[in-house]
Amino acid sequence: MSSSTAVTDDQFATPTLDAESSGILQSVSSHGGYAYVRMATLAATGDSRAAEAAHEMAWEQLHSGPWHSVLPVWRDAYSMACLLVARFHCRDGEYKEALRVLDMGLIMGGMLLRGDLDSAIQIISAKSRGGGGEREGGKWRLVEDGEFSKAEVLRVLPVKSLTGKLVAKRSGLSLEGFLRDHFLAGSPVIISDGMAHWPASRKWNDVDYLRRVAGDRTVPVEVGKNYLCQEWKQELITFSQFLERISSSSGVPTYLAQHPLFDQITQLRNDICIPDYCCAGGGELRSLNAWFGPAGTVTPLHHDPHHNILAQVVGKKYIRLYSASLSDELYPHKETMLYNSSQVDLDNIDEKQFPKLHDLEFLDCILEEGEMLYIPPKWWHYVRSLTTSLSVSFWWNNDSGSSSMSS
Repeated sequence: MSSSTAVTDDQFATPTLDAESSGILQSVSSHGGYAYVRMATLAATGDSRAAEAAHEMAWEQLHSGPWHSVLPVWRDAYSMACLLVARFHCRDGEYKEALRVLDMGLIMGGMLLRGDLDSAIQIISAKSRGGGGEREGGKWRLVEDGEFSKAEVLRVLPVKSLTGKLVAKRSGLSLEGFLRDHFLAGSPVIISDGMAHWPASRKWNDVDYLRRVAGDRTVPVEVGKNYLCQEWKQELITFSQFLERISSSSGVPTYLAQHPLFDQITQLRNDICIPDYCCAGGGELRSLNAWFGPAGTVTPLHHDPHHNILAQVVGKKYIRLYSASLSDELYPHKETMLYNSSQVDLDNIDEKQFPKLHDLEFLDCILEEGEMLYIPPKWWHYVRSLTTSLSVSFWWNNDSGSSSMSS
């Protein structure tokens, strides 16, 4: 089968799909997906109902068991179906629907057709915006000056917050100084002047800008206090819907957390820069994630395996850090999936159940807009948004491929 056709103004090119479709369908057929092959073949000849049917079949396969057990070919088949369905939406002028389907292909599909998905999104995003260019200076800001009250914040922070040793703060920190004093020493530090040149620093507090470049895009969000709570769940909503939620005073927080948003929305990726500090150790960047949410959003006490720079683009966060050497005293969960999370709820500490915690030394800070925090591997950290907050995390390994420091 070949899906190549003459590309009109209402369509988009899919060169990788045109070249790889026969191989994808052959592989799907070898795994029993005969009905999918039939529907996808009909869809390529102009049958929109067949495209929807193929899309539904691939979606069912993605949800047929645990994610790690899904055959890679079905992820590529899902991407194929998303492109086929989006082409019909685009033909009918349904650009928002086309973007929704293509985003699902990016989020849930395989890597083979990612280039086609990205280029299709670029074309359709321009059509959806009506070809309007960028403009700055919108009136609706996510965080207004004077919104923050430290006295009020202290009442909602964990006990002992901001009463002991604070995270060191440095300006003009050279890469050599960072490597010597913090990376090799395994010592957290706030870098106060490392992101003033980012376009995000002047653009992301403008809701009009965020809506214009990302409003119609579909993103996964977390709903609920945090991932350790029973009522916690995940949803797929548009970025505009997400902005409305974090700007409202609804009781249930919505958090866009640990999502590779910048792989998905290139215009936002172009607004940030990878800090030179991430070159320390000669390693490579492992992930680049967004953490966007309202005031009161909490990431419970946990540790990560990588070197981490958390860049605060909009708003403020409170962060508490415990050394990796204190892991046993922080009561990690015994379940495999949660081994890097503490059983202790710092917002409501049960000192009878967790008596070791009371006297443990920690560092903490309020991470201000425009600052970056270096968190060494396996340092435990608790994070609370004090205002509406847009943050970016950079995880990287050292040159040995291992991110843990020797004790």
